[in-house]
Amino acid sequence: MKSEYELYCSAFSKYDLELSEDIFYKLELYSDFLIEYNNNVNLTAITEPNEIMHKHFLDSILLEKYVDLPIYSSFIDVGTGAGFPSVPLKIYRPDIKITLLDSLNKRIEFLKLLCDKLEIDAEFIHGRAENVAKMPEYREKFDFSTARAVANLSTLSEYCIPFVRVGGKFISMKGPNESPSDAENAISTLGGQIESCVDYALENESRRIITISKISHTPTKYPRNSAQIKKNPL
Repeated sequence: MKSEYELYCSAFSKYDLELSEDIFYKLELYSDFLIEYNNNVNLTAITEPNEIMHKHFLDSILLEKYVDLPIYSSFIDVGTGAGFPSVPLKIYRPDIKITLLDSLNKRIEFLKLLCDKLEIDAEFIHGRAENVAKMPEYREKFDFSTARAVANLSTLSEYCIPFVRVGGKFISMKGPNESPSDAENAISTLGGQIESCVDYALENESRRIITISKISHTPTKYPRNSAQIKKNPL
């Protein structure tokens, strides 16, 4: 019977990704802590170790394969939840700098404990994206913003693009059915331009990574408050 490490290596190798024992150890620690903590705080519906490995860890780290991520890039993970995709990506790429943003403090508290256990550096922000994106210290300051959320791309773009510097990128991790062209008006209004749309399979499930380049400054009135975003999408 294969060891857990061999199973991880086999899964990663399907995508031409290498996996060191040190990275595996940290991912396993992450998985164990997530399952334990999830008994008291609802962080994820996925609690079976093999599914966590595929649907959370590998899916997050696949950004390394499908998006050009220069060394020492800065990331803000908008609505990070239990840390996906930024924390697994940070484990795999220790050079990147991550900022974890979530509106629920109980998730931020989990992430602080997690990163302490994993001995990785991160910045933590408890707040709503539409408010934090107005703050000078965060507005248009990041090389990348990321989101792994169910909201449509127009809505996600309004929350995420304002964080990205001109020349940076917003990476949206989506299911297969959303066309980036449906959000073209919103993306353009916010200073972005669709760069690429990559489809791939993860354990027979279809996935899509949409990359949006920031080509001009986001007008200061964006993002609007959440009620306006829902009522009048761009």
